[in-house]
Amino acid sequence: MAPSLPSRYEIRVLGPEHEEWARAICLYTNVFNSALWPVVYPENKTKRAYQTFRAAHYIIKHQIDSGKSLGIFDKEYQWKRPESATTGGKLYWNLEDESATESELAEQMDFPLVSIAMAYDGIDELDMAQIKPLIEALPLFEKVYGALAERDQRDPTSWKPTGRGQVLMRNATSTVQSYSGRGLMRLLAEEMMRRSAAEGFRGIQIETVSEGVQKVWSFPPKPFKGMVIGQFHTMTFEEKNDSGEVLYPFRPANVNIAKVYVDLRASD
Repeated sequence: MAPSLPSRYEIRVLGPEHEEWARAICLYTNVFNSALWPVVYPENKTKRAYQTFRAAHYIIKHQIDSGKSLGIFDKEYQWKRPESATTGGKLYWNLEDESATESELAEQMDFPLVSIAMAYDGIDELDMAQIKPLIEALPLFEKVYGALAERDQRDPTSWKPTGRGQVLMRNATSTVQSYSGRGLMRLLAEEMMRRSAAEGFRGIQIETVSEGVQKVWSFPPKPFKGMVIGQFHTMTFEEKNDSGEVLYPFRPANVNIAKVYVDLRASD
């Protein structure tokens, strides 16, 4: 029997009022806690957190506006600052204060949203021009998606949506560090699968830079079926420069990166 969400938590569809919180959770966990980004970009992490926070407004808003992004809220959340209670939560980051430490930035995230699963309807494609500032802040971000696209051998007509409500695109899974290890990511992922299936979606696609996330989406609960479409390992991924020299752009990160597709209509 699948584990159920403890009573202290509640899953809700994210709304515009949660955009800044979701963006902070997403960029904080990526810049400081990911198996990839803080390893390949170990310097000036606070500055990079602010830069990516600014640059990610479009992609986070796009997914919230879709009405398909979910979050887990802690109903027993204890406020860090009394004034946060008056607004139901608040982000206190000062984007000009690059001296702030990782722990200080975490302390300045005072809201009950503790885990997010961002997604959008695949028919509403991303505007890549608006993604450019995020790529400039994390240059290897573009290489991740390019490498996965090269390894995707499917006929696009076999899976790409032709209308609304067919394929959900998952983009960004993050849990507040102090809540990690509680199984919230899995519970949120499986809830998204069930909701999407009930709404008539035939599939969900996700790119993962976490082996834990890859496992959850590759082995979903029945009757759903997960398939790894393409993957590579950061230690062995190589490319050649114009001089023919072999480069390993993702080292020293040591993680498997994958594209996973979940068939929501699998019959076996």
